Amino acid sequence: MNAFLRRGACPALSAPMQTGDGLLVRLNPVSGGLSPRLLIELAEAALRHGNGIMEVTARGSMQIRGLTMESAALLAAEVDALGIAVRTGVPVETGPLAGIDPREIADPRPMAECIRMGIEEAGLAIRLGPKVAVVVDGGGQLTLDAVTADVRLAATRTDVGIQWRVSVAGDGQTAKPLAVADEDAARDIAVAALRMVAEKGREAHTRDLSRRQLESLAGWHSMAPPSVLPEGGAVERFHSPIGYFSLGKGHALGIGLAYGSMPADKIIGLAQKALALGATEIRLVPGRALLFLGQPADAKQSLHDTAATLGFVTSPADPRTRIAACPGTPACASGRIATRDIAEAIAAENADILDFTLHVSGCAKGCAHPGPAALTIVGGENGAGLVVNATAKALPAGYRPGYDAARGISRVAAMIRSARFQGETAAACLTRLGPAGIAETYKQE
Repeated sequence: MNAFLRRGACPALSAPMQTGDGLLVRLNPVSGGLSPRLLIELAEAALRHGNGIMEVTARGSMQIRGLTMESAALLAAEVDALGIAVRTGVPVETGPLAGIDPREIADPRPMAECIRMGIEEAGLAIRLGPKVAVVVDGGGQLTLDAVTADVRLAATRTDVGIQWRVSVAGDGQTAKPLAVADEDAARDIAVAALRMVAEKGREAHTRDLSRRQLESLAGWHSMAPPSVLPEGGAVERFHSPIGYFSLGKGHALGIGLAYGSMPADKIIGLAQKALALGATEIRLVPGRALLFLGQPADAKQSLHDTAATLGFVTSPADPRTRIAACPGTPACASGRIATRDIAEAIAAENADILDFTLHVSGCAKGCAHPGPAALTIVGGENGAGLVVNATAKALPAGYRPGYDAARGISRVAAMIRSARFQGETAAACLTRLGPAGIAETYKQE
């Protein structure tokens, strides 16, 4: 077993990372999913060797928490004995419905495999940092628009057939476009971009490439770019992974984990129900969800109801999907506030104004949501601080006792309701009100 990984690295199964509640490991099955029985056995192993908390990340990986060095080694041995092959090396990610979605523009799996081979042939895996990633998106009902990547390829319909839009350094909305090219050229551009990143060192990403390098990549495909047809060229909006998805001859049911985390015994209960109903596969889905495949159409409501009873997220409108919350106290030794209790209270009382991301962080590390959020409650020595439009690492604009943080947000919610113009979103209203006024309202007794 390797030494503890530093924060910011990827805590693979063979190299756990130290967190506030012990060691954490992450695994991503090669097949993209597990049978219900395998998921049950994995959750039972999490109960035996960890603290019983399992997570699905924003990128669709499984995390098991609360391990020791000894128990992490035992867990790794059990995963190997179960025959669960996990991905290693540079992540080249495809969507959860890749190859089975009748609405996707192209099956992204062959392209993804070509890129993996290109990475291997170029010897890039050991030269690139642990956070470098590639996305290959075939489009359809569950795109990867919300997933950030160093290189992203999206299938696109053009006047000469299906091509691949290549972009770098961002998600489906923010990535910088480079080219629209055929399969071979797109693959070459992707691998060339990774070569350039590798030359800059293991801390580098495509955001660090120079303008000249980006222009070089964009000019790789020397022919004039084809015209992109409207239905294939528009950037698709992010679709929630929670709900029902038609697969032509069958369907899939997406069920979310509240704040990306659930006790292993509840995952066991849901997987047992899925097994009894005839589900054949459970896939891990970006957006902190599980996708159930293979169950008969008449079983979907029963599985949905079981998930709701167990506390899973069963509707894309659930306000918990707008809140990012780490384990907090008492689960995490680094936490200063009871994040999940605060999040639950806010979701129950203020669902009507949650059209923005609210982050509840036990400490300034901001593990649950590293990027900026409209509002962040962060635990610290002075209680529960409120950060406006920034990350958990920013200096809070105001504080109140940790046990009373939810009431502070309720005061902010009341201000939004009274100040919001007709048709204005809560997020836009927050921007208009400004950090000083929001913080003052949050602090009020």
